[in-house]
Amino acid sequence: MRIFVAILVLTAFVPQQPPSGGYSPVQDGYPHGDPPYVLENGWEPLLNGKDMSGWKACDASAKSEWFTAAAVRFEPFLGPTQLNGRPGASGVILNGRTGRTANICTERTFGDVEIYLEFMLAKGSNSGVYLQSLYEIQIFDSWGSTGAPTTSDGGAIYHQWIEERGVGGSAPLVNASRRPGEWQTYQAWFRAPKFDASGKKTEPAHFIRVLFNGQLVQKDVDVAGPTRAHQEIPEAAQNPLMIQGDHGPVALRNVYIRPLRPIVVR
Repeated sequence: MRIFVAILVLTAFVPQQPPSGGYSPVQDGYPHGDPPYVLENGWEPLLNGKDMSGWKACDASAKSEWFTAAAVRFEPFLGPTQLNGRPGASGVILNGRTGRTANICTERTFGDVEIYLEFMLAKGSNSGVYLQSLYEIQIFDSWGSTGAPTTSDGGAIYHQWIEERGVGGSAPLVNASRRPGEWQTYQAWFRAPKFDASGKKTEPAHFIRVLFNGQLVQKDVDVAGPTRAHQEIPEAAQNPLMIQGDHGPVALRNVYIRPLRPIVVR
């Protein structure tokens, strides 16, 4: 009996492979304990736990000051607008000592994906994760904001910039921001734009769902075109992932990606 119980316990903690039809019980947008990359197979880390391999400055002429940090320190009273990192081999990356450095892109390209990542902000800081380097999920310190969320707040799909004004975008459904200095999470289901044989776009980029600290902030959002401050590359079936590095201190860890699977709607 003891052996049987032990086998059951060990089995319960083995990452589960979804059935062949693609159904995944952790795709329903609800908390399931540990992060999804722990609960299921199929996730690939985009940080190797040692160095910045696999990433580069999006602009080849720009100098990147991103580094891996063995520890990240936040001082809410002595230096709330800063994040201080102790360099060392790690799976945590920080955008330099000042938070004003190059945007970084993956060397690999991606199409339809599910992405999970964790980030930490200093007070008032601002960054973004750009799917395909073109379509931004805003990373912003919206902690304590009491107004209606806008397309500039954390959890937003950022707006386009057309004729010197913001156009479109999608404000988050709720303000799910945590205080500066705390680790926060995004999980997003993204469908890349589609093109016909001639290269004409037939479907826009689409965010199926975005969770911010486990709360639903975006659902079924089309993105007509690249959002503000995007990488200067054309829309395509596959493009790199981009992290904004020039708008204030931000640290990231546990950046995972996998091919898009059918989601569950309850």
